[in-house]
Amino acid sequence: MVLALSIAAAFGFWYVLFGPALAGPLNFWAVMAVAAGVLGLTAVLSCRRDAARLYRFEPNHLLYGVAGAALLYAVFQLGHIAATRLFDFAAPQISGIYASRGEASPLIVGLVLLLWVGPIEEIYWRGFVQDRLQQKWGPLTGFLAAAAIYALVHIWAFNLMLFLAAGLCGLFWGAVYWRFKSLWPGIISHALWDVAIFVLWPVG
Repeated sequence: MVLALSIAAAFGFWYVLFGPALAGPLNFWAVMAVAAGVLGLTAVLSCRRDAARLYRFEPNHLLYGVAGAALLYAVFQLGHIAATRLFDFAAPQISGIYASRGEASPLIVGLVLLLWVGPIEEIYWRGFVQDRLQQKWGPLTGFLAAAAIYALVHIWAFNLMLFLAAGLCGLFWGAVYWRFKSLWPGIISHALWDVAIFVLWPVG
């Protein structure tokens, strides 16, 4: 029940974040920070008995996290080149993804992504949603279902490139969690990738 309600809440938060009807009056990064906090708190409280398993850390997790961020960034760079050459709609849709950057300074955006949003998204989407779905439906089905839900919450933007990007990220970080059975490689990868692609070296 908590899982289903939290997913419904995520759809609501992402509607506020990306829905055209509510665009403008609310600061994107403030809403994102609140949404991450609510979902992250739900995950932490729901999974406190699994904390030792979920947050098991090994030194090589740092290396895999950094490598994962670099690999995913390279994939997105190549995807940007291919998409903008193949589809006329790709460039404006990719530019639209970056429209929210102007609502806060690069330093604030980078810190929010690195220290708050990136880590909490892994705690919620992989440590709670994917973990519970894999326990309930089996490793493969749970993995695919969690990635699909992660992509679908972005549907409110009506932006195909964002939807595909979210789906790819869901599959990538879901596979990282499935492989390592620890949240740390994904947390490191997600946080570093967010800063790289949204602040330091945007692709669009």
